[in-house]
Formats: sequence, structure tokens, C-alpha cells
Amino acid sequence: MAVNKSKPQYRKNHWMRFSLFLTGFVVSLLVVVVFVRSYGFAQQLSEKQAYIAELESQIEAEKQRAEEIEEYKKYTQTRGYIEKVAKEKLGLVYDGEIVFKHE
Repeated sequence: MAVNKSKPQYRKNHWMRFSLFLTGFVVSLLVVVVFVRSYGFAQQLSEKQAYIAELESQIEAEKQRAEEIEEYKKYTQTRGYIEKVAKEKLGLVYDGEIVFKHE
């Protein structure tokens, strides 16, 4: 009877060792997958941050352009600009003003 008990005990230890090995292998594989994926995510994060910085610089440039347009809009409402356009585009002059043309 003692011989029969030792065989099942051997098989039980064999399966226990195999399950521990398999568990360790699966855990190691998961750790490797997590590290690989985290490296990929770190690269994507870096690319996205560079893209965000580029967009922020474009926003600043557009804000500056909007300010310049607003200043030009104010300038176009001045009397000096209106007179300049009337003389250049329409050829208008004040009464008594002498116009010299260069040929």
C-alpha cells in the first residue's frame, strides 16, 4: 500500500510544479507586454505634447494677427486713410489743391 500512495503524491507534486511554472511564465509574459505597451504610450505622449506645443504657437500667431487686423481696422476709419484712398484710387483732390503728375 505504501507504493501506491507515493505515485499519486509524485503526480500531485509534478502538477503543482507545472502549475507554478505556468503561472510564473504567464505573469512574466504580462509584465513584458505591459512594459512594451507603456513604452509605446510614452512615445505617443511625447508626439502629442509636441503637437500641442505647435498648436499653441499657432494660436499665439493668430492672436497677434487678430490684433494687427484690429489695428488696421481702426486705421481705416481715420480721416488720413480715407483721404489717401480718395487721392490714390479715385483721383479726388481738395478745392484749390494743385496736382503734379510725373511722366
